[in-house]
Amino acid sequence: MGQVDGFMKFDREMPKTRDTKERIKDYHEVYKPLDKERVKQQASRCMDCGVPFCHNGCPLGNNIPDFNDAVYLGKWEEAIHILSSTNNFPEFTGRICPAPCEASCVLSINNNPVTIEYIEKTIAEQAFEKGYIKPNPPKTRTGKRIAVVGSGPAGLAAAAQLNKAGHWVTVFERSDRIGGLLRYGIPDFKLEKNIVERRIRLMEQEGIIFRTDAHVGVNISAKHLKDEFDAIVMCGGASAPRDLSIPGRQLKGVHFAMEFLPQQNKRVSGDQIFSAEILATRKNVLVIGGGDTGSDCVGTSNRQNAKSVTQIELLSKPPLTRSENNPWPLWPMVLMTSSSHEEGVDRKWAILTKEFLGDDEGNLTGLKVADIKWSANTQGKMGFEEIPGSERIMPCELALLAIGFIGAEPGGMVEELKLALDERGNIKTESYMTSNEGVFAAGDIRRGQSLVVWAISEGRETARAVDLWLMGSSSLESKDESFVHLTEEA
Repeated sequence: MGQVDGFMKFDREMPKTRDTKERIKDYHEVYKPLDKERVKQQASRCMDCGVPFCHNGCPLGNNIPDFNDAVYLGKWEEAIHILSSTNNFPEFTGRICPAPCEASCVLSINNNPVTIEYIEKTIAEQAFEKGYIKPNPPKTRTGKRIAVVGSGPAGLAAAAQLNKAGHWVTVFERSDRIGGLLRYGIPDFKLEKNIVERRIRLMEQEGIIFRTDAHVGVNISAKHLKDEFDAIVMCGGASAPRDLSIPGRQLKGVHFAMEFLPQQNKRVSGDQIFSAEILATRKNVLVIGGGDTGSDCVGTSNRQNAKSVTQIELLSKPPLTRSENNPWPLWPMVLMTSSSHEEGVDRKWAILTKEFLGDDEGNLTGLKVADIKWSANTQGKMGFEEIPGSERIMPCELALLAIGFIGAEPGGMVEELKLALDERGNIKTESYMTSNEGVFAAGDIRRGQSLVVWAISEGRETARAVDLWLMGSSSLESKDESFVHLTEEA
């Protein structure tokens, strides 16, 4: 390591955020850039820890100590070489990944972890600025044609890797723009869409074909893809949302988060919205669900000038620090406060939703809730009971359901290709191949709702499985092989 005592000399430092009163007036990124010399200083905090648990914490197996060392030494081209060998899109993960690598950082046993995510973002942006990231089409082509269905992070990663192996790749996207949840799900204040478009242009220059408004199983036959392509990779996501089946669910004003968020993405991009508009403006907003999607609804509602924003969660309030049964290097089950929460929200925990209430015209006016108490039974299984006398009505004109997803959307391409599903409703695979030979699956559609970094990992691993199936061998490295290869190089 360049500076073995950096972790003792310097504290963790994150980039500053723009003033909350100013940033809720626009959809630009929240964080200000951190001076590159300060980024080098932060990279110097990476310890010569012997066993880098961050490798295991990162689903991609990023070689974090080596790219941190390169950053500390100012070797930006070497840093992007190391990082991009395992991660196709560090400019995405450096902005929107919850950074499980940082939770596994050895330094976080008794200190604040290295700012791995922000260092990753800086490496990517420096590489684009200095021209280190540029189109790199394959020198030879195999002649094999592959269809990738879905252009989220899993689909894009699979397409990039398969193209790198020399296959001709066409990506089919049902929406009118490429990017999947990167485009229509992640708010612009977390990931501005010019960042996505920059990468798409690069992939096009490398020979990948993108087709929008191409809904496989609806306006394009899945059988047609089977006939025309040598392999299909399904990356449609776990887009079937979990519903809240309580009385009053049909009232006007109750919506899934993924009905609400994509509309604002479209507004920011200047696109037309054809469905009925969902706006938080001058409304009491209730966000049901305490995860990242709920947080995104909070930030978007504030930017739409909501009258009030309240976020409720069924579970109890997490502790501020790790509990004894949640030790390092496990993911810390502690209270998380996002930049959206900092902008203004009333957060409530251990709340049971009982009934949506409305007026005579069918408009939402409130939500009946009650407080609950969680406890373990004699077998150690957690359950809750309603606290007597705690029932009350919370006024709201817009309720956003951000309580997760239950799996792949039924019907369509899944039904047409007669794909077997597992007990959770995800596409069942063996070595990433589905029950239909030549059809593979990757990302949320295969493993269920997960992180962007897992989606990229799934796309990469599935691409290798496809390449092996088509060619009998593959030059594409798996996660473990990438680590071994880089270690040998070092």
